[in-house]
Amino acid sequence: MGKEIKKVVLAYSGGLDTSVILKWIAKTYDCEVVTLTADLGQEEDLDGVDEKALRTGATRAYVEDLREEFARDFIFPMMRACAIYEGRYLLGTSIARPLITRRLVEIAHAEGAQAVAHGATGKGNDQVRFELASAALDPSLKVIAPWREWDFRSRTDLLNFAAENDIPVISAGNRKLYSMDRNMLHCSFEGGELEDPWNEPGPGSYIMAVPVEQAPDEPEYITIDFEKGNAVAINGQAMSPAAIIKTLNTLGGRHGVGRLDMVENRFVGMKSRGVYETPGGTVLHAAHRDLEGICLDREALHLRDSLIPRYAAAVYNGFWYSPEREALQALVDKTQENVTGTVRVKLYKGNVVPVGRKSPYSLYRMDLATFEEDEVYNQADAAGFIRLNSLRIQGYGRRS
Repeated sequence: MGKEIKKVVLAYSGGLDTSVILKWIAKTYDCEVVTLTADLGQEEDLDGVDEKALRTGATRAYVEDLREEFARDFIFPMMRACAIYEGRYLLGTSIARPLITRRLVEIAHAEGAQAVAHGATGKGNDQVRFELASAALDPSLKVIAPWREWDFRSRTDLLNFAAENDIPVISAGNRKLYSMDRNMLHCSFEGGELEDPWNEPGPGSYIMAVPVEQAPDEPEYITIDFEKGNAVAINGQAMSPAAIIKTLNTLGGRHGVGRLDMVENRFVGMKSRGVYETPGGTVLHAAHRDLEGICLDREALHLRDSLIPRYAAAVYNGFWYSPEREALQALVDKTQENVTGTVRVKLYKGNVVPVGRKSPYSLYRMDLATFEEDEVYNQADAAGFIRLNSLRIQGYGRRS
């Protein structure tokens, strides 16, 4: 089986699943396995993960800090697009997959590997995201998806295989109850009591944001500075993209901001219930969206808004490396050229409330909008405007 495959690059977390996958690929394909462990800000101690991979059978183990690249080249472009899937989900898991896959492919080229591998199951979206990205970046690479190939059907099967092959298993805390994915943008929870959409999420599903009942009783005000649609400073302090996300996670999380409990439509055809924590991303999205209100022309804003579902679907469904997403990004980035300024927001009991905004490119005119006396707007002009726009409606009203 797979005699043409001599070397595989595996996306490796060091947990039970990918440790078993590492050994299973090496034995099943009789090949070398190189691992990639990506630090995307998941706040896990990665010290020793390379040694564990080597002990489990890897011939080489890469551990890479991709936090700045993740924030700058993936999260921020998506935030500029105001992308939200099905009107609610800020795409925290989805946006990480194209970066991991890109590094898998780059390492495969450097190592002379013939395949890449992932630990996504056959029921989820991640398998699609990994494999579509790989196909776009190098269609000659084979993709190995053990969950679609092997005979294991339960955690007990994996534990038995680990014991038989001397693979150390470390307790994973909440991961026993939930299937979780975390990076700097969010943490997702599935499984456990969440499989019944009527059940309220349990206390173990809080990691990045406190329960709103435990949030402070006093609001906190912060400012976020933007340049061309990208956040560049918080409370006047310039920061890198990754530091922006991390700081907003801390600020938003302590006020219970960014909790989402939803049933979504997976690309593979089923509905799934998940709980998402995205404190920093929620604050950033709200502030950026608010600044656009004074910086963007009406029709440019409405055009971009009409494309949000298309952009979000491209990210969610795994088409980051696609002509349509790249074309949408070009349009989005054109609209962001003057989205520069400062937004002041109030964080309170799970809410993000913009309370002030200013920009050197503001299109807002107080002399036009005022309810006081002005000399630039003739209110009588509105009568003709309304008459012309009513012609179509009048005809529709006379149809019977």
